Amino acid sequence: MHTVSGGEVAGILVAVFWAILVSFLAVALARLAQTLRATTKLVADVTDQAVPLLSDASSAVRSAQTQIDRVDAIASDVQEVTSNASALSTTVASTFGGPLVKVAAFGYGVRRALGGRKDDLPAGPAGARRTVIVGRTLQASRRTKRKKD
Repeated sequence: MHTVSGGEVAGILVAVFWAILVSFLAVALARLAQTLRATTKLVADVTDQAVPLLSDASSAVRSAQTQIDRVDAIASDVQEVTSNASALSTTVASTFGGPLVKVAAFGYGVRRALGGRKDDLPAGPAGARRTVIVGRTLQASRRTKRKKD
């Protein structure tokens, strides 16, 4: 038989250690390669889905910009109509306001003048005036007197 020296045993131990180390490194590299493949697939899928989403978002932004332009045009038209209506209102008030107030005041004065004369006339053959309220007749003494302005 052949006797094994201490150096040979040490060499065998080192060789076995390196074999185990290389096996662990191979397993780690295989798992790393699998992770990289999954990451590459994930990035490709995200890219495939992101491109249509970005296209849709871009068209939505363009549509929103078009609508904003339309709303801006409508707002400027409304502002112009409002200023025209204000100018028209001012013109009508200055043109017709004074004369209408004078006509209304004249009419009020005429009604007051005719109403005052009507109160001064005798009420009828008996001399007592009567007022009809909801189907009842009250004597003049029971009626409330109206204040004259």
